[in-house]
Amino acid sequence: MKEFKDRVAVVTGGASGIGLALVKACLAEGMKIVIADVEEPVLDSIVAELGDRVVGLKTDVAKTESVEALADFTYETFGACHLLFNNAGVSVPNMPLWETEPSDFTWVHGVNVGGVAHGVQAFVPRMIASGEEGRVINTSSGDGGISPLAQQVVYASSKAAISIMTECLQAYLVGQETNLRASIFYPSGGMLKTGIWTTKRNRPEELAKKKAVDPRQETTFDDFMEGMKRIGVELPVQDLDELAKFALDGIRNEDFVIMIGREGMEAQLNERAARLARGECPIELQQWEI
Repeated sequence: MKEFKDRVAVVTGGASGIGLALVKACLAEGMKIVIADVEEPVLDSIVAELGDRVVGLKTDVAKTESVEALADFTYETFGACHLLFNNAGVSVPNMPLWETEPSDFTWVHGVNVGGVAHGVQAFVPRMIASGEEGRVINTSSGDGGISPLAQQVVYASSKAAISIMTECLQAYLVGQETNLRASIFYPSGGMLKTGIWTTKRNRPEELAKKKAVDPRQETTFDDFMEGMKRIGVELPVQDLDELAKFALDGIRNEDFVIMIGREGMEAQLNERAARLARGECPIELQQWEI
């Protein structure tokens, strides 16, 4: 897809962070946008701010019926969907697998993995039936899709699943000779100041943690960056608006993998493959400091 003007984009998790940056980038291209987000007050405020080419619907992507309602709303409002950004995501504090709770997986995988699956199930049949060109862009993470971190087992495993799901989706879309294509979007380029650092604000009460969490396992973006500075580490921060523009350029280029500095993944994946081929664990074995 080379031209975006007057096309329709749907962005889940679109009221803040990377999602909001994607919304603004699409708006700058002259698109019409449906923002889906679970935080209704923030969603309403953003829709009011951005103007009449933007509409919103409160959506819980972990629930099939909520995403089906989003698809109905999109087609009733704009009659099409050309870019589907399955972007909504959540996380839990860093911890070893044996210290996690069943609700950690139910929530994170329900949103991150289920949200992508529900988006594809609700939108892709309609997008294929339209005969128009379109693209499904699923937000994954290098932490999982490329090089998982042991202490982020719940989040990393969900993002690994998204990467594989997207590979399977692309293979089918091409093999069935549809006019749709899929992309994996790896947010990249530096540290990202997004709502993923504080997603517990949206954790459903019925999936609340029962075990106490060590405060050291939870930190805000600003606190993390300040802590790194104290030990002499300066980490680059990626501008989210520039990242969103990069993502749209990747769509124009028909890239399957959309990632800043993706050429660097080759060495990482080669080393990972070599360790696996030797029968070794590909993740560095070390004591993790929370």
